[in-house]
Amino acid sequence: MTTDDVVIVGAGAAGSTLALLLARHGIPSTIVDSRNDTRLHPAAHVVNARSLEIWTQASPTLVGALAAMTPPIDTVNVIRWCTDVRGAPLGEIDLLSQPDRLVEVRSHSPHLISHIGQHLLMPALWEALDAEALVDFRRGWRADHVDGSLLLQPPGAPPTAVVPRYVVAADGANSILRERAGIAMRGPILANMGSVFFHAAGLYPDGHDRPLLSWIYHPDFSGVMIAHADDDYVLMTPYLHPAQPVARRSEQFWNDVLPKVIGAADYRIRSTGTWTMTSQLAETFRRGPLLLIGDAAHRFPHTGGFGLNSGVQDAHNLAWKLAAILRHGASDSLLDTYETERRPVVTRFAEQSTTNHFNLDVVTAPLGITNRSLHRATELMAMPWLARIPDRVMATVADRLTHAQTSRTRRLSKDDARGRRLRRHMADAIPTQEEHFVASGLEFGYAYDGPLIDTSTEGPCLDGDVAHYHPTTHPGARLPHTPVCDGDGNVRPVHDLVEAHGLTLFTAAVVDWSAIVEDAALAVPITVVALTAPVPDDHVHVIESMQVGERGAVLVRPDGHVVWRNRGGKDSSNQLRRFLESAWAGVYPAGGDLEPARAANSTSALD
Repeated sequence: MTTDDVVIVGAGAAGSTLALLLARHGIPSTIVDSRNDTRLHPAAHVVNARSLEIWTQASPTLVGALAAMTPPIDTVNVIRWCTDVRGAPLGEIDLLSQPDRLVEVRSHSPHLISHIGQHLLMPALWEALDAEALVDFRRGWRADHVDGSLLLQPPGAPPTAVVPRYVVAADGANSILRERAGIAMRGPILANMGSVFFHAAGLYPDGHDRPLLSWIYHPDFSGVMIAHADDDYVLMTPYLHPAQPVARRSEQFWNDVLPKVIGAADYRIRSTGTWTMTSQLAETFRRGPLLLIGDAAHRFPHTGGFGLNSGVQDAHNLAWKLAAILRHGASDSLLDTYETERRPVVTRFAEQSTTNHFNLDVVTAPLGITNRSLHRATELMAMPWLARIPDRVMATVADRLTHAQTSRTRRLSKDDARGRRLRRHMADAIPTQEEHFVASGLEFGYAYDGPLIDTSTEGPCLDGDVAHYHPTTHPGARLPHTPVCDGDGNVRPVHDLVEAHGLTLFTAAVVDWSAIVEDAALAVPITVVALTAPVPDDHVHVIESMQVGERGAVLVRPDGHVVWRNRGGKDSSNQLRRFLESAWAGVYPAGGDLEPARAANSTSALD
């Protein structure tokens, strides 16, 4: 096994996570990125608890570093609608207004959803890559894919053609590898967005709430502002044509807009950018040895925070399967289950993100400003025949259309019956947006279906609620969180006891199930783990969380998803054997390792 067995192109959150997880499985990899340094301009900022669980497996040191930069939850709990930053809010959602709900969410995981700007997250991920002996991290290297070969080009040198066993395209929304493979993206373009990353110390005086998100409806501007650490902010607004000032003369545009919107001239622009908001999935996530993960495979609106987190989940799903092939002799066809399992999940994320985006219209429709009208205008301005019209004309038309929309917000500042009615409508509608910001049901409740999951007994795990997570050990679901004692008596999250190799069987009846596993003489490696509560009073809770009673068992694969469960009984041994022989015999045919792990700095065909 050499580092060119797996080459990952793109060291964003998805690619970095995959490299770190592969290392935990003893798989060396090479990861290349065209950048020498991480991007300053932040994109994502929502890091959900499931991602933190996955990173705990990938690199406990990384999770410690992230914990140190995570803001206290009582500083990121307010979502505000307003006409400008310093004006009175039109309405708010306080995510901490329901203490019982917070207690419930805390029970689902050792972690809480966090808000860490990608400009802070990625240096921590890259530091973890540099520290990992089984990862060969190559900064400033470009990659292309031509005639079945991967071309890797170091800085200032000609490219070299290599043929890795697997190439993972983690190179983002505009993936070169996906394009070279002829894999199209399917789905609509919703909007074009311009953004500015700026520093403004003291924007919110001491003693005043500093909203995490501010939806701003100003006569000269319509958009959203995201609060980051250290008095940094991102302000975003849609535009209709690439010749508009926000895209073509961005710094000048933002210097004109910022004083009006934030009510202060004391700011410093750190960077500007543009991006395209889409809801798209690749037509396939795999073509031969090429695998797509993260934004290369799927792109969502920012409304929901699913983008970065879904890429981390892709890596989690894929890592143990690559390990089973490269170290344990599994068939290459195991990788076909990656798309089978992940596509329905990310499709639901895309649908929910798009729903969130358009549901914002409930608040603003009386103003005549809606995301649906923006979508129609975006599609109209992209019509091919309009390309014949000079850019300066199109920019003028687009600016006038934009101003016609934003100027409608003047009604909100009028102290007349219509103004009061508009403000009251918005205030009444704002609570309907909570599902946009609290989606525990999707954060923890996504489940898999496919040939590795026992659906013959209970059927597929059905989609649950968006906002509320209902823990279950139904096959396909994530194993519910509960603290248990390990073999040394230490209290640990149950997910920490899931084995990286083979399957893990959790049960309170350890003697019985150990005998069943031994008598079955199964080729699939199974580790039996006792469900031991930290204190006797917690025993009932631990057993109930597994939903199989005192005599039953829950079988879990390396990524923490349940594949089979049984309440115990006379035929338990036969049921377990039949399921494993039909679904898992080909996953671990060699039982043990085919080849030991090797440090990434050993000789490689890529050098």
